[in-house]
Amino acid sequence: MAKLWTEEGVTEVHGIRERVERAIRLTERLNTLSYDDREAIRSVWSELTGQPVDETFNLIPPLYCDHGINIRVGRKVFINQRCQLNDIGGIEIGDDVMIGPGVSLITSGHPVPPASRFDGITAAPIRIERNVWIGAGAMILQGVTVGENSVVAAGAVVTHDVPPNTLAAGVPAKLIRDISE
Repeated sequence: MAKLWTEEGVTEVHGIRERVERAIRLTERLNTLSYDDREAIRSVWSELTGQPVDETFNLIPPLYCDHGINIRVGRKVFINQRCQLNDIGGIEIGDDVMIGPGVSLITSGHPVPPASRFDGITAAPIRIERNVWIGAGAMILQGVTVGENSVVAAGAVVTHDVPPNTLAAGVPAKLIRDISE
């Protein structure tokens, strides 16, 4: 049985294999759909996440995730093609968010000490607040909150919170400037 390290402590996790296999089956089905079939995409997405999705939700397949049931999206969310959503730690995406192609939201990892790397999984949620734009190929890691109205530049690797109304870029991502209007 797998162990999961979160902010709340260590827990034993049951059914990981079944949830991952379910997510793989559903994303395979999602990835066969035509971009034009928005109703079918929303239907499969709702089944994958276990939540109804707003009619303003727009996704261009393919998309990959490891659980699906830990993803929440707001209104008017756009997810471009080839995104990876590893959601065991939970992913919350606010209203009016644009996610570029090839973006990775990774809520999990493994313990750093060599002796415990195969013992379990570390996880922490990712929160993408309202009106965020995440550029192509960016990666956001576990435990990060991207603040309202912010931009994560293409190719950035975000390891720490991004304050509201800022531009973050680079590897690792650094705050470049304030973008308040």
